[in-house]
Amino acid sequence: MGMVEVAKRARTASLRLANIKCEDKDRAILTIAEEIDRERSRIIEVNNKDVEDSLRKGVAPPLIKRLRLDNSKIDEMVRGLRSLARLEDPVGRTTLCMEMDEGLELYKVTCPIGVIGAIFEARPDALVQISSLCLKSGNAVILKGGVEASRTNISLTDLIRDVLRRLGKIPEDSVQLVETREDVAELLKMDDYIDLLIPRGSTNLVKYIKENSKIPVLGHTEGICHEYVDEYADLEMAVNICYDAKVQYPAVCNAMETLLVHKNIAERFLPVMAEKYRQANVELRGDPKTRKILPEIKEATDEDWRAEYLDLILSIKVVDSIEEAIEHINLYGSHHTDGIITMSEENARRFLMEVDSAVVIHNASTRFSDGYRFGLGAEVGISTGKIHARGPVGLEGLVIYKYIVKGSGQVVSKYTGENAKPFTHRRLSKVWPV
Repeated sequence: MGMVEVAKRARTASLRLANIKCEDKDRAILTIAEEIDRERSRIIEVNNKDVEDSLRKGVAPPLIKRLRLDNSKIDEMVRGLRSLARLEDPVGRTTLCMEMDEGLELYKVTCPIGVIGAIFEARPDALVQISSLCLKSGNAVILKGGVEASRTNISLTDLIRDVLRRLGKIPEDSVQLVETREDVAELLKMDDYIDLLIPRGSTNLVKYIKENSKIPVLGHTEGICHEYVDEYADLEMAVNICYDAKVQYPAVCNAMETLLVHKNIAERFLPVMAEKYRQANVELRGDPKTRKILPEIKEATDEDWRAEYLDLILSIKVVDSIEEAIEHINLYGSHHTDGIITMSEENARRFLMEVDSAVVIHNASTRFSDGYRFGLGAEVGISTGKIHARGPVGLEGLVIYKYIVKGSGQVVSKYTGENAKPFTHRRLSKVWPV
C-alpha cells in the first residue's frame, strides 16, 4: 500500500473516530492491555530478536536499554493502558458557553486534532503509549518506529489492529504502521492529510522533521536536565534525589545530565554524593571547583554542559549563587525538566519561576517528569515548545477545540449599522450538547 493510500485511510478513520463513544474507546484500550498481558512471552521473544540484531550491529548501550522489553516494561505498559482507560474523555468537553444574544449561544468544545504522524526511535513501548493516547483522544495515527525495533513494532501494531477489528466499533485504520525511510519522506509531504507530527527521538531526527515538512511539529530535542543543590538543601534528601535522577534509569530524556551544587555546601555534599555514584559506576566530570574537592574525576568541557549522555555519565559544576545556577540552566539546558533541592521556600519559588523549562521541580527527582506519573495515562512525548502543549503531552495535548454557534434564526444585519442590536455576551453554565 502506498503512502497516499495510508494517509487517506487514516483521514477516513479519523472522521469516524471523532464521534466514537468513550466507553467504546475505553473497552478497546482495556482489551489491548489484556492482549499485551496475555501475549507478553511472545512479545518479549520477538523483541529479543530485535535486541540480538542490534547488538550484532554495534548499537550503543543506551539505545539497547530503550529497545529491550522485559516483564517490568510490559507491566508498565499494561498499567499505563488501564490508567488511561479510567481517565475522563477529553473529547466533547465544553470549556466555554456564552450567550451572544437571546436565543444565540456560543459553545467552545474540545475535539480531536485529526491525523497524527508519530515518528519515534528505539522504544517499542512508545508505540503502545502513542497509539492508545490517540485512540482515547479520537485521533488516527500513522506510526513510524526505528528499524532496530522493526519486529516488535509490527507485532504490537498487529495486536492493536486485531483488537480493533474484533471489537468492530473503531476503524482498524485508526492505527497504521509504516516502515521505510522512503515512507517517512513521503509522510512529511502530506500536509493535506496529516494535521500534526510528533517526533520522539534524537536531536537529529527532530531537526530533520522540522526542516523537511510544512506540517506542524510537536516535540523536543535533547533532555539536558539539571538538579541544583541549593545552600539550604537537606543533604540527605539531596543525595537520594540526585542518585535517583541519574541512576534509576539513565537512558531516558528526563534523567539528570548535569548536577549544580552551591559552593557553601559543596565540600560536605560532593564527597558523599561521589561515593554513591562510584558504587553505581557513574563516570563523573567536573569543573575546576568540583575537581578541587574531587581531584580523581575527569575535567568537564563546555561540550559536557550541552551533552545528553543517556548513560551513567554526569557533569558537575559548583556555582556561587542561585542566580548562577538559574543562568547556567537557561543557557545550557534544553527546557525539558530541571529541579532545585532546598528548604528555602523563597529560593524554590525564584527557581521555579525563573527557570524557563517545561517542567520545574522542587525537592524531587527529574524522573517524575512523565505522563504516566503525572496522571495523564501516558504520553506521546515531552514538548519543550511553548505552543499548544508543553511538558508531558497526554490527552489534553492531543485535542483542540471548535466553536459551535446555536441560533434561532438570527442574521448579522440586525447587529450592524446605526441602530445595531447590542450583543449580551453573557456567560452561561450550559454544556454541549444542550
